Amino acid sequence: MKKILTVFLIVAVFMPLIACHKENDEDKIKKVITDIQAAGEKKDVRAIMNNLSKNYSDPRGFNHEGIRRLLVGYFFRYPKISVYINNITITVENNEAKSVLQAVLTSGDKTGSAADMIPQSLGVWEFDVTLKKESNDWKVISAAWKEAEFLKPEK
Repeated sequence: MKKILTVFLIVAVFMPLIACHKENDEDKIKKVITDIQAAGEKKDVRAIMNNLSKNYSDPRGFNHEGIRRLLVGYFFRYPKISVYINNITITVENNEAKSVLQAVLTSGDKTGSAADMIPQSLGVWEFDVTLKKESNDWKVISAAWKEAEFLKPEK
């Protein structure tokens, strides 16, 4: 009985240390991106906007309110939106971070197969996202996006 109790105590003491994984900045930033992805699929503008800085400004001239309007327009135009994130890289330097990723946007149901979504595709987009730590949370302060080169028609 003493041996069982000793083993139980050892496990009870060391299990939290083994199981505990402190979330690093890259994990937090990836969570911001995946939260935006999930909110986009739910068409939850508020949840997306909660991940953007109030000081958001991008090269296309959009500010925080402009992005909100853009999202409302897309969500109104496309009744169903699915987002597949691919090739995400994250670099962190002090209180700023960059994330480069590809996103496949579709207006069809999410099936898990790329072949099933092509007829209803909204496109493959390359994003360059800048984030900043504000009050210990990572917020998107700017984003640039363009259609993936391999999908552009030749001229």
